[in-house]
Amino acid sequence: MRFRIHNFAICLLFLACGRSPQAEKGYFLYNESTGISSLDPAFAKSQATIWATHQLYNTLVEVDATGSIVPSAALRWEISADRMSYTFYLRSDMFYHDDPVFPGGTGRRLRASDWVYSFSRLLDPAVASPGAWIFRGKVDSIRPFEVLNDSTFRLNLLRPYHPILGILSMQYCSAVAPEAVERYGADFRRHPVGTGPFRFAAWAEGQTLILKKNDRYWEKDERGASLPYLKGIRVSFYDSKATEFLLFQQGKLDFINDLDASFKDELLLKSGRLKPQWEGKLILQTHPYLNTEYLGIVMDSTLASDALRSKKIRQAINYGFDRRKMILYLRNSLSTPAESGFVPEGLPSYDSARVRGYHYDPARSMQLLVEAGFPGGKNLPLIRLQTIPIYAEMANFIARQLGEVGIGVQVDVVQKSLLLDLTAKGESPFFRACWIADYPEGENYLSVFYSKNPAPPNYTRFKNARFDALFEQAIQEVNDSVRYRLYQEADRLIVEEAPVVPLWYDRVIRLVGQNVEGFYPTAQNLLELRRVKKN
Repeated sequence: MRFRIHNFAICLLFLACGRSPQAEKGYFLYNESTGISSLDPAFAKSQATIWATHQLYNTLVEVDATGSIVPSAALRWEISADRMSYTFYLRSDMFYHDDPVFPGGTGRRLRASDWVYSFSRLLDPAVASPGAWIFRGKVDSIRPFEVLNDSTFRLNLLRPYHPILGILSMQYCSAVAPEAVERYGADFRRHPVGTGPFRFAAWAEGQTLILKKNDRYWEKDERGASLPYLKGIRVSFYDSKATEFLLFQQGKLDFINDLDASFKDELLLKSGRLKPQWEGKLILQTHPYLNTEYLGIVMDSTLASDALRSKKIRQAINYGFDRRKMILYLRNSLSTPAESGFVPEGLPSYDSARVRGYHYDPARSMQLLVEAGFPGGKNLPLIRLQTIPIYAEMANFIARQLGEVGIGVQVDVVQKSLLLDLTAKGESPFFRACWIADYPEGENYLSVFYSKNPAPPNYTRFKNARFDALFEQAIQEVNDSVRYRLYQEADRLIVEEAPVVPLWYDRVIRLVGQNVEGFYPTAQNLLELRRVKKN
């Protein structure tokens, strides 16, 4: 590791003298090291896919910079007195991107029937969308979606569900063109047709994705100028974070999301600020990020490992390592130790006084081992923790500290695609994961433990009748204060039962080129490019 950092530092010094003029004028350039598997919003479960599909499609509502739900494709909406029906009045100036599926190749106007089609498609078992859970058990089973006329759409619920507007802001809930889905079939994943600010141009998978400005996009800025300002977007797919940084330094990328552990110490002080030699050469952006990083424990009795079936062992793990030290040395202070439950700071229901999580207490950890029947860790089976390469250092830090209190942990590093598959199937008893907010509501985090939810989001297979009752009461509660208290009680129960080991509440960390304007991070770390300009 020292050799790698040292040689990388030499490369940085060689390239730091200035940005290359090679960047194409008017195009926003970024790299997606994890790859993009689909441009179909029905499969927008990863950040990489969400970022891309957000440029191509629109949802009925969206989350603004303050975390509020605001109109997008819907001009306004009405909620019935019984809170079971939501009626949306649609814009009349939204058109699908031009494409051969339409007569004359000209995109037609977006209609209410398109929302019925798009939402029904999410629930279609033949589509097998990982987003089906967002409507399953929530919308009316007979007539969930209705067309009242071309510009009026209605969604009907089984029972009141307060977070439904947040659900509708998710990328899963984008309007797709039925003609394109039917024409392209399985190839729709790589031939998207939406209404968003950018339209699909070309995609050489694993190499380059090109999106171009949608000249018929409806949105305008405060001066009446059409959005977006950019000519287009170019996405590269280098899997090396070192290569990504070098390209950024050469002006071939406009920003980098997050910093690889192998070179963050070359850029940042332990306080989280840029080192003096980098000031004026690039822009560091940080922002509270609605993302909880955690270790998950499968609770299903048929799948859980023997050691982790004991609540006292799970609690001992939570007490057995120093989150604050981990954040200082491995995250350069750019995160908050998760010492207050699963719901992260930045949400209105977060209250560290009402939800007290775990802190470093090795004595308490060792006492719990005694109570569990494993004094000093004697006869405690080895616990295997599965993680992906970029979190290997973090996992090894935790394993070392747990070893000091008597909990033996073996870190198994696997590729991200394999870990995602294993956790979806419940075949990884102890795993590293994260939960990024789909919308700014505590319910979104607590849904991870609701027993009626599959995986995703309930990767731990947690099942608790008291928790379910609190969750169901909360999602029907319209009084914010009462709802937040219910969230907090449910989160305290998660702390007690310990199906997860919360690690940190995250922050967006971005390096941005100095020629980029109007590019700001959000609490959901959405890639928002409608108002971005390049000098």
